[in-house]
Formats: sequence, structure tokens, C-alpha cells
Amino acid sequence: MSPRVVVAPRDSDDTLAALDVARRLRVPVTARGAGTSVAGNAVGTGMVLDFSRYMDRIIALDPDARTAVVQPGVVMSSLQAAAAAHGLRFGPDPSTQNRATLGGMIGNNACGPHALAYGRTADNVVSLDVVDGVGRRFNAGAGTLDPVAGLDVLVRANLATIRTTLGRFGRQVSGYSLEHLLPENGRDLAKMLVGTEGTLVTVLQATVNLVPAPAAPVVVALGYPDMPAAADVVPALLAHRPLAIEGMDARLVDVVRRHRGAGAVPQLPAGGGWLLVEVGAEAGESVNDVLARARALAADAGTDAVRVVPAGAEATALWRIRADGAGLGGQTPSGAPAWPGWEDAAVPPDRLGDYLRDFTALMADRGVDGLLYGHFGDGCVHVRLDLPLETPAGIGPSRAFLEASADLVASYGGSLSGEHGDGRARSELLTRMYTPEVIGLFGQVKALFDPENALNPGIVVDPRPLDADLRRPSARPTSALRGFAFAEDGGDFTTAVHRCTGVGKCRADNSGAGGFMCPSYQATRDEKDVTRGRARVLQELTNGSLVTAWDSPAVLESLDLCLSCKACSTDCPTGTDMARYKSEVLHRAYTGKIRPRNHYTLGQLPRWSSLVTKVPALARLANTVLRIRPIARSVLTAGGMDPRRQMVTFAEERFSAWFRKHGRAAMHDSAVPAAGSASSSPPRPVVLWADTFSDTLDPAGARATASVLQEAGYTVIVPEEYACCGLTWISTGQLDGAKKRLAHLLSVLAPYAADGIPIVGVEPSCTAVLRSDMVDLLPDDPRAPIVAASTHTLAELLTAPAPLGPGPSWTPPSLAGVEVVAQPHCHHHSVMGWEADAALLARAGASVTRLAGCCGLAGNFGMEAGHYDTSVAVAENALLPALRNAGPGTVYLADGFSCRTQADQLAGRQGVHLAELLAPDNYGSTAAA
Repeated sequence: MSPRVVVAPRDSDDTLAALDVARRLRVPVTARGAGTSVAGNAVGTGMVLDFSRYMDRIIALDPDARTAVVQPGVVMSSLQAAAAAHGLRFGPDPSTQNRATLGGMIGNNACGPHALAYGRTADNVVSLDVVDGVGRRFNAGAGTLDPVAGLDVLVRANLATIRTTLGRFGRQVSGYSLEHLLPENGRDLAKMLVGTEGTLVTVLQATVNLVPAPAAPVVVALGYPDMPAAADVVPALLAHRPLAIEGMDARLVDVVRRHRGAGAVPQLPAGGGWLLVEVGAEAGESVNDVLARARALAADAGTDAVRVVPAGAEATALWRIRADGAGLGGQTPSGAPAWPGWEDAAVPPDRLGDYLRDFTALMADRGVDGLLYGHFGDGCVHVRLDLPLETPAGIGPSRAFLEASADLVASYGGSLSGEHGDGRARSELLTRMYTPEVIGLFGQVKALFDPENALNPGIVVDPRPLDADLRRPSARPTSALRGFAFAEDGGDFTTAVHRCTGVGKCRADNSGAGGFMCPSYQATRDEKDVTRGRARVLQELTNGSLVTAWDSPAVLESLDLCLSCKACSTDCPTGTDMARYKSEVLHRAYTGKIRPRNHYTLGQLPRWSSLVTKVPALARLANTVLRIRPIARSVLTAGGMDPRRQMVTFAEERFSAWFRKHGRAAMHDSAVPAAGSASSSPPRPVVLWADTFSDTLDPAGARATASVLQEAGYTVIVPEEYACCGLTWISTGQLDGAKKRLAHLLSVLAPYAADGIPIVGVEPSCTAVLRSDMVDLLPDDPRAPIVAASTHTLAELLTAPAPLGPGPSWTPPSLAGVEVVAQPHCHHHSVMGWEADAALLARAGASVTRLAGCCGLAGNFGMEAGHYDTSVAVAENALLPALRNAGPGTVYLADGFSCRTQADQLAGRQGVHLAELLAPDNYGSTAAA
């Protein structure tokens, strides 16, 4: 379903005006925070109010009163950061807090792991400035129900029903929480409105309570045979007053290991399921007191598989496993897509173990799989399920499973939703949880606030059928067209783009966690420029609803500001690879057609640079002419590039030519290792692959790589025949041309790889092609995986154990006292990882400031006409401020040609390749090592 209009109000007045227009035109309204809801709570067919773009201010924060006044678009982590300066925090903290907004949390009554200690969002709201469905603006708080005529009478007439049916346990979030309106609960209208999913009021502003932040909480990791066994002990652990009790399935941890690497998962005690229990200091307690309480809790945990982890990096890493569950659960361990729909059911904690046994039995009986995790201390279970929604034939079995699940949770006195709301996914099932009397009462409340059913219709009251608005079943399979194979997605582009399930991690500022996505969104803050927004457009393309053609303006516009940085392929928990999708779309959109000019210039840059540098005199002439700015601007403009950019400088001596003249002799001389500096073992062969950028544009890194490899005891081989990986053809969607170049490259490199000789790449983006894109572009070529497995970065080779690595007899030159600002290339971060580089620099003793995020040039992107301003804005996220703050002696380390070019053109700073930094004659000293 698609809205008629999306409005991004700048303030309350804008919101009121938009609501007035909607009422007059009888257009329904859906309020939207970050749009990370997973139950279809924030989609509608009329007007969507997006508060996340502008109405994101913390209006006031009173540390003495421990309150904050916020607009609905404030991201939760922003409030947490502001409160932390005063030793405070907002209690509830969903795992999506770095992109979830307060408005969305109020809409769903969000909780998170620490709701066990601090309560739900409803328990932390003081008052709400709201507008109801008939345009009445009022301040909702405790003590009176007068703002809504007839509400007090309705509550008094239904006291028995409300007292016996609603608010029976903490996570009973489904429906309307009318228990807050009872006299004994303070007649709190604000708390009741929390969790009503925008169906009763639109929130303009909220006043919330803050709580003291716990000091140095301790994590107790407890192992059990399975998840139900872990759930059985929760009641005993609650007696110890923990801050959080989280459950994790062993299969979820396995997925984290596969996604992030084994090093991303700290040691866990033995088990098939775990509880992570957090214990914090209470009044007057010391760190030792907290540790003692943690050990006492462990003694009552019914298991010997125990680890007590004090506050620190390891405890943070444990919590990150749980936080990533919302995205990593988007696929089953077998790789099948897993969907929200039965996302967060909850039962009273003392019944959780038995519920899990019955629920997993139901899953097995219906052939449904999913990764279980959740807030076990509150009885809340998260799971995404591989419901057969790829075709319309799967809708019936999916509906039957959800109905059976609703009956099961109701039989345990539970709630369909424990924190995510009912939305379009579950509202129809409320009749299986509540009696007709309660359902009727919800309808009467709705009529008092919104008699015209204008606010988020189809949810909670008079709900749409849960299978009425499903997008995935109507998406058609996409047959191959000589592009990417999409092997991990069954060969289907449609399945690939539906990896994105809207968790929205791409909207967050991930730089603090070392993440890189999504650079264009960080610059523009426009939803169309975020990975999720682009994925949504491509999903619409595959179902043929809003978009029907590969070359439609909507598709091309959505992809235009994608930098093809590939960060989403790693940073997104679902593995959404927008760079690959963009390349495939451009391939399909322009096959057999005239392409944009920059596809022929930048997209085929290796062809032109190879021709120009084949004759050194021609390269010198080109450089001389292109240094004349009027000529350079004309060439840039004619080639579809931004005239504010500078032309590349062509190498007047290619690396391959230099190696034939000078390098071979040096390599021959190195057959006898230099005492004290190189390995005492016989020299081992290594292929140094110089890509186009390293051979024809900036050979310094390749030369230094050859030197460092020689010092490390290798015999360096540079193939006689030049071989391009086709990177620029890939980034511009010229996949037929890319495949031709990759096939030639394989003919050059595969014989070495087959003989067990490692291959070292110089340019990260080209090395990443060999490790990633090549295998999917040439899935039937048996040489591709062999070359991919043999290809390494310089740091990977130098830090590898023998016999691949140089062994302990080689040490890097000392970089003690050298200050380094390091810009990992995006493809390096995403495909190879930068951990080996970090380890090598640490071993050398360098002081490194590691930047997160793209430099903004990103190959052809920042050179193209229309991208300059975005390119500069992306550079301002991290790179340019870091270079401005760096001292004059600080080394700017950037293996990527684009990263060095961006810094040179925008900041006048010359960057160096890792090999240049490690070359003893430049910065280091082998004697000092």
C-alpha cells in the first residue's frame, strides 16, 4: 500500500495545518517516526506524517526534575546521549534505539531489555501534547479524563471488565491499555495513549521521566540445553532484582559468527541457549557488592555453565549480539527469508518455558523455522519466521499458522504483542485474545477520540485482514539477464532485494560502532537516499505496482546518490548489498541503449588510462595540457563530470614498466635475505597484482608493496600481462564488459593460484572485486573461487601464520611516535575487513585514529556531474574534520586511490598507502624494531 502524500512537518504548526487539511479532505493520517515498526503500524493509504526529518529536537532537559521534553522525531540514542551527561537515561531501550524515535516508541509502547528494571515507555511518560481525530489539541496527563468528553463515563461503566481483563502482566501491550484510566492507577490519560499506534491521537510533544544510569553493570552469561530450559529459571532470577534478562538461541549466535566473524562473539558458557542477565549497583553498593550479587544470582540459576563479565568491551560485545537479532533474524540459519508477523508475543514469565515448548512444537509441526531470542525477564519472545510468502499460494498456510499461534499465546494468558504493537499484522487476531465485550470497548474508545476513523485506520479497531496488504507475494521472480548470479538468493534478484525487512539500521549513525553505512543518507537525511528506501523502490519494481520499468525515473533517482560503497553488505544485519543491486539495475536499464556520458568516460577509465600511459610521452603531454584549468573544466564537462573536480594525473612511468626495469633486479638480489630484516627461510613466491589505478594512475603504492614484500622475504612476481578487474564497468552496470575483463584476469592469475602462490592486491576496491563480485559474476568458472581464495591484502598476508605469512622472524618497521589518521576504504571494510591492518599497525607501534564512514569520492561517484555537493557533505561526516584537526606531522593513511584523491582535492592532504608507511626508508625503522 502506498500513501497519497508524505508530509515532513518542521514544527507543531505545520503538523496542525497538515491535520486540518486531511480532515477537510477526509484523507486518513498515519503518524510515522523512523518507520522501523515491524507490524505494519506506520503505513497508510492517505497522508503519512514523517516526524523524523525535522521535528527531532530535545526541547528541554531538567536534570533536577529528571525529565525531558522532546519532539516525536527525536531518536532515542540522542536523548540517551543528552541525558548521560547528567548521569541519567531514559529507561526503555529497544535494540533499534539508534534509529527508533520517541514518537514511534510512544506509538508502540516500546520496551527493550531494560524495561524489566525501568518499565515500558508508558511507565516513563509524564504528559503528551496531542491532537485527536476531530482536531482537539490537549495536554494528556494524570488525574483527569476531562479532555475527552465521555471517556470518564465509559470507564466507570466498564470498571469490572477493565480490571479483570487488561493489565494482567507487564507485557500485555495488545489493544488499548485502558487499565491506566482506572482510579487506582491515577486516571492517567497519557499512559493510556502510549501504545495506541496513532489510532487515537497524533503526538506533537512529550514530557518523559529519566532515571539514574546504572554504574558499571555486570553481565552474567548462563548456558542451558535449550531455550525452554533457560526460560524455566527466569522466575528464580527475578528475585535478585536484575536490570535485564535476555534469552538467545545458539543458532542466533552461530549466525552472528558467520556474519561478523568468530572474533565478534565473546566466549560463552556451554549450552544450546543462553540467558544474559545484567546486574547493576543499587543505592550505596560498590563494584564488589554488585559482583557478589551477580554470583549469588548465578548460584540460583540452575546451571554450572556460568560466566560473570564485568562492565567493559566484552560485556558490550555480548549485548551487541542481542541488539543485532532484529536484523540477523531476517533469515533462518539455512538462509531462507524470515518475516515479521509473529514478532514479539509475550506470556507471564512464570509460564514462558512451557509456552516455548509448545510454540517450537507448533513451528515443527507446520514446517516453520525462525531464530528465537527476546526479553525473557518479561516473558517476551522475538522471532521472525520463514512463512511461505514468496507466492500467493503461501498466504493460506501463513494465515493458518498465525491463527494457531494466536490461539496458543491466548491459552497461556499472554499477549499477541509485547512491545511492537498490533499493526496490520496482528490486529485482526485480537478477537482470539479478547472477548467481544473488550473488543467492543476498544471500538467505543476509538469513537470518542476519532469518530471519523481518520487516524491510522485498519489497526486495532475495525482492522484490515492480516493478509490484505502483503507486498511480498505479489513480487515476481526476476529471470537472469547475463548480470549477477545472486547465488546466495537462489539466483533471483527479487529475493535479493527482499532481504531488506525495514529494520532501519542504515538510518542510524553507525560510525561510533565502526560502521560505514549509509553515507549518502548521513549527508542528506532523506529517506530516498537510505539503503532501506532504495530497497523499497526495488521491491516495488519487482511487484510492478508503483514502478514497472528498470529505467524508470523513480528507480534511477533512488539509486543516483548510492555511492556503491558496499557498506550495507556488511553493516546491514540482513546482508542487503545495494551496490550489487544498483549495478544489476543499471545493467538491465541500459543494455542495448545509449548510456550516460560518464559511463563511457569514468566507467571505462581503465581503457583510457591504459592507452594514455602506454606511451610515456603521451602521458606527460596529457598531464601538461590537463593542468590548464579551462581545458580541464571543458574535458570534465564533456565527459559528464563536475567541472569543480580536477583531472586525474596519469603515471608517466607505469608500475609494470618500472618493475621490468628496476624491480626484477631488486627481487633477484633479495634471493639472499638481508640479515636481521628479512626471513631466514628461502624466499617464497607471491604475485603482486597491480590493478589499473596502481599501474597507470598512482604507482607509488605498488612500488612500496613490492619493497615491503621483499623485506618480508618474498620473491615478488608481477605478471607480464596487464589484467583489469572491471571495477568501473561493474559500478556503472556494464556487466558484459566487466565479465570479459574478469575472464581475462582469470587467465592471467589463475595459474598462479592453482599452484598455491598467494596473490596480493594493492587497491582495496579491486581486491574486493576478486574476493566478492567476481565469483557471483562468473559462477560457472571454476577458476573464480580459486583466485578469490588466493587473493589477500598486504596486511592479511603479513599477519597470516606461516607458511602463508612471513613468520615470526619478520617484524614490521617501528612506527613508534608516528601519528596516523587512517581512512579504511569502504570495500576494504565491507569485503575483507580492516582488522588485519589494525593489528599490523598496532604491532608496529603506530598511534592510529581510525575513521568510520566513506570518504565521499567512492570511485566514479564523486566525480560525476550532480554529485559534487553530496560528495563533499559525505567527506564532512568524518574525513575532512579529522584532517583539519590533525597535526602537520600526522600521516594520512588511505590504501584507496579514491580516498587519497578526495583528501588531496578537498583538503590539500597527501595520503599514503599502507605499504608506503611500512617501507623503512619512509616512516619506519627496522633497527628500532
